[in-house]
Amino acid sequence: MLGILRCSTAKYVFSFTQLASFFGQVMSVLIIIPARYASSRYPGKPLVHLVGADGKGRSLIERSWRAAHSVFGVDRIVVATDDVRIRALAHNFGAEVVMTSSECANGTERCAEAHDLLNENYEIIVNFQGDAPLTPHWFVEALIKRLRSVSEGVVATPVLRCNGTMLEELRADRLAGRMGSTTVVFDRMNRAMYFSKEVIPYTDNRYSDRIKAPVFHHVGIYAYRAAVLEQYLSWPVGRLESNESLEQLRFIENGQSVICVEVDSQGRLFWELNNPEDKPKIEKMLEKMGWE
Repeated sequence: MLGILRCSTAKYVFSFTQLASFFGQVMSVLIIIPARYASSRYPGKPLVHLVGADGKGRSLIERSWRAAHSVFGVDRIVVATDDVRIRALAHNFGAEVVMTSSECANGTERCAEAHDLLNENYEIIVNFQGDAPLTPHWFVEALIKRLRSVSEGVVATPVLRCNGTMLEELRADRLAGRMGSTTVVFDRMNRAMYFSKEVIPYTDNRYSDRIKAPVFHHVGIYAYRAAVLEQYLSWPVGRLESNESLEQLRFIENGQSVICVEVDSQGRLFWELNNPEDKPKIEKMLEKMGWE
């Protein structure tokens, strides 16, 4: 993101971090969009075209890249992949690409490797999921703000309190055997206690959209302090991570605080592309919001 400083005789253009240095020290921010072709649930997912309100299709990875560019206060945005098809497509729409190993087991590992390859020592690294093109920019900005304001937090991630409709959609996915969206429980200090692909905590109640349910949908975006991201690669996969196939549980299993930041959708429709069945749902949301 560029900041523009004007005077009567000239226009000077600075990066956000350079501009902010006039007013005080600000942690530098890198957004990485991890993208792999060989998804077990949806092979080739980053290349899938989503049709917008104008009737034209754009790939999932391009839509996610465009969403990342709406975030304020970011110094650099890169796509991290191990697939030449994704690299070629990303280059075509103007993205910077870092080629990472095919051995990366999840997005956090890919972000850690990409940050190391860039060798630029960014202080906050954001893992902007390549399957969430509807992500509001203020979700990410809230994570960056939180990490800049606390000393004990090393990872921050957004959570969205469910209304009745969202809770029923989560329940319907589980009843149909679709594993995609994740829920989370956290303590009074907003530190995550557990993440699960089951709907937790258990409640047998039904809720209208006027009443917030006691269930929080975990939005799969992370902001990491660089030091803990480097440590992540050295930790073995634990029992909880293995059972749930949720990368963030590795932090909890190694005693690291994952801070849950409650965000507000502000009426924005939001869903992730986890399964083929999600494609028409997201396209309907794009049409309803008038997004090309």
